Amino acid sequence: MEKAAGSPAVGSSYPQKNAEILSSQYGINLFLAGLLLTFAWAVHAVGISKSHLLSYLITLMLIQLLWMLWYLCRSCTQRRLIQDKDTHAGARWLKCGITLFAVITLILDSFKIGYYIDFSNCLSPTEGIFPVTHAVHTILQVYFLWCHAKDVIQSFKTLERFGVIHSVFTNLLLWTNGVLTESKHQLNEHKERLITLGFGNITIVLDDHAPQCNCTTTTLCSIFSQGIYYLYPFNIEYHILASTMLYVLWKNIGRKVEHHQENKTPFKFHGITVGMIFGLFVLTSTIAIVVVYLIQIGGSKIKSELALTMFYLHAIFVLALMCTAGIVALLIYRLEDRSLDNSKNPARKLDAELLVGTAAGSWLLSWGSILAIICAQAHPKYTWYNLPYSVLVIIEKYIQNLFIIESIHREQEKVNDDIKTLRIVTVSRGSTLSLTPLYKEIYNGRATHDAGEVPCLFKGSICERENDDTGAAKEETSQDNSSVMHSASDFSFYSRNSVTNNKRRILKNIAAFLFLCNLSLWIPPAFGCRPEYDNGLEEIVFGFEPWIIVVNLAMPFSIFYRMHSAASLFEVNCKT
Repeated sequence: MEKAAGSPAVGSSYPQKNAEILSSQYGINLFLAGLLLTFAWAVHAVGISKSHLLSYLITLMLIQLLWMLWYLCRSCTQRRLIQDKDTHAGARWLKCGITLFAVITLILDSFKIGYYIDFSNCLSPTEGIFPVTHAVHTILQVYFLWCHAKDVIQSFKTLERFGVIHSVFTNLLLWTNGVLTESKHQLNEHKERLITLGFGNITIVLDDHAPQCNCTTTTLCSIFSQGIYYLYPFNIEYHILASTMLYVLWKNIGRKVEHHQENKTPFKFHGITVGMIFGLFVLTSTIAIVVVYLIQIGGSKIKSELALTMFYLHAIFVLALMCTAGIVALLIYRLEDRSLDNSKNPARKLDAELLVGTAAGSWLLSWGSILAIICAQAHPKYTWYNLPYSVLVIIEKYIQNLFIIESIHREQEKVNDDIKTLRIVTVSRGSTLSLTPLYKEIYNGRATHDAGEVPCLFKGSICERENDDTGAAKEETSQDNSSVMHSASDFSFYSRNSVTNNKRRILKNIAAFLFLCNLSLWIPPAFGCRPEYDNGLEEIVFGFEPWIIVVNLAMPFSIFYRMHSAASLFEVNCKT
């Protein structure tokens, strides 16, 4: 009987599990086909042009637009129904971040439209259709994520799985296309810089996809072509954030959610002044270093070497500070006795996996640089700074990942409102009198005061309660003893509370400092300051093409790691 009763429940899970497997395989094949098409265009394969790649991406975006419109219409018809929500998914600060990146992406699309108009005589129509479709896709997708990122879909589950996973891999392909386009631009600049560093034995062949016709308006064409590449980093971050939010939505389909009240954790600047000051100092200095680097690199051999030396010294200093801050935070966690939250949470699990997975990209580059320094026969002076820099990159990410993952898994402290009491102590005749009850009495709900039990204070003296003259002396003695006990108990409680608040303040400052440091370290590689390209030593040891392939594969993950770490540290600061 027990087996028969349980069999329908087990049987009913098979269709949903099959739908999950089928939809994931559909998404992977969709992505692999697009990835192969992107690779074929990148290597100038015969018969494959950019219009073929853009046509494929346009088709995927149109299919996703149709699915999102259908989902939004169906949601409007079911507004009165109570729907499950995952309170951990789609945080407000994450939605604000993706909105900011989306706005800059729309500016990028407008630049592409302007670029197409100026070169319309020799460009395929798909290059004009793509930015228009992408702009519409961006607007609707941001609206969809704002309204439905927290949804736990319980109807049309099979169809919705295919729709959501299609959206996930569409964004991943758009991310891949952006990464490739931006990388090709960076690679062309890198090849030109190598000559100034004296690496003339490396064959310089520029990979040029420029249109083969003249621009109608030279000034506008220059603005559009240069501006596009400065906006690509924001477009890249937009698509990877969208794909992660949609993936969490896909994992939540058919999930049984425990109903509990959402703990709102707003961001507050109070108490993090020190961390913000140090973080802003790092951010400001990093921007200055990037500007000087981009001006100096490629100018001459001496200027290029000075730019690389300046970058390495600054990065070593920042990474050392970040390592120290992370170690202090982990030591504070070791001194605390707080349990971890091991409940099922797709958003938190994805955050942890992305931290470790994307860190592998920069670890790969760091180990490549370390091996190049060890194995190289000639070592220019500036290359020796690359050794401590690469070692610190590995250590810093290791420590930071431990701090973030433990922080997002720690249970939040539950503060009882009854603890918020006011203590008034008056000294009279060498003894203290507490006008508030014991913490234990408050906690157990036994704090009861009659009107006659509360003494009044007048000119520093105690007005005694109205009692019979026969028990006055005894009650005064009992009152004095109770006051001393109350004072000692309250002092112990407030002492512990003060230590906890100090630890919490230190952790919040560390999280704020690391948040700004990760934003600072995101800026250099995102905007073309990449010593892995310009160092030159790795190309000599590994060969130009093999090392460039490694850098082009690993760099996007390294860039995403910094932005994802910043987002995770913002959440840690809010929860601490």
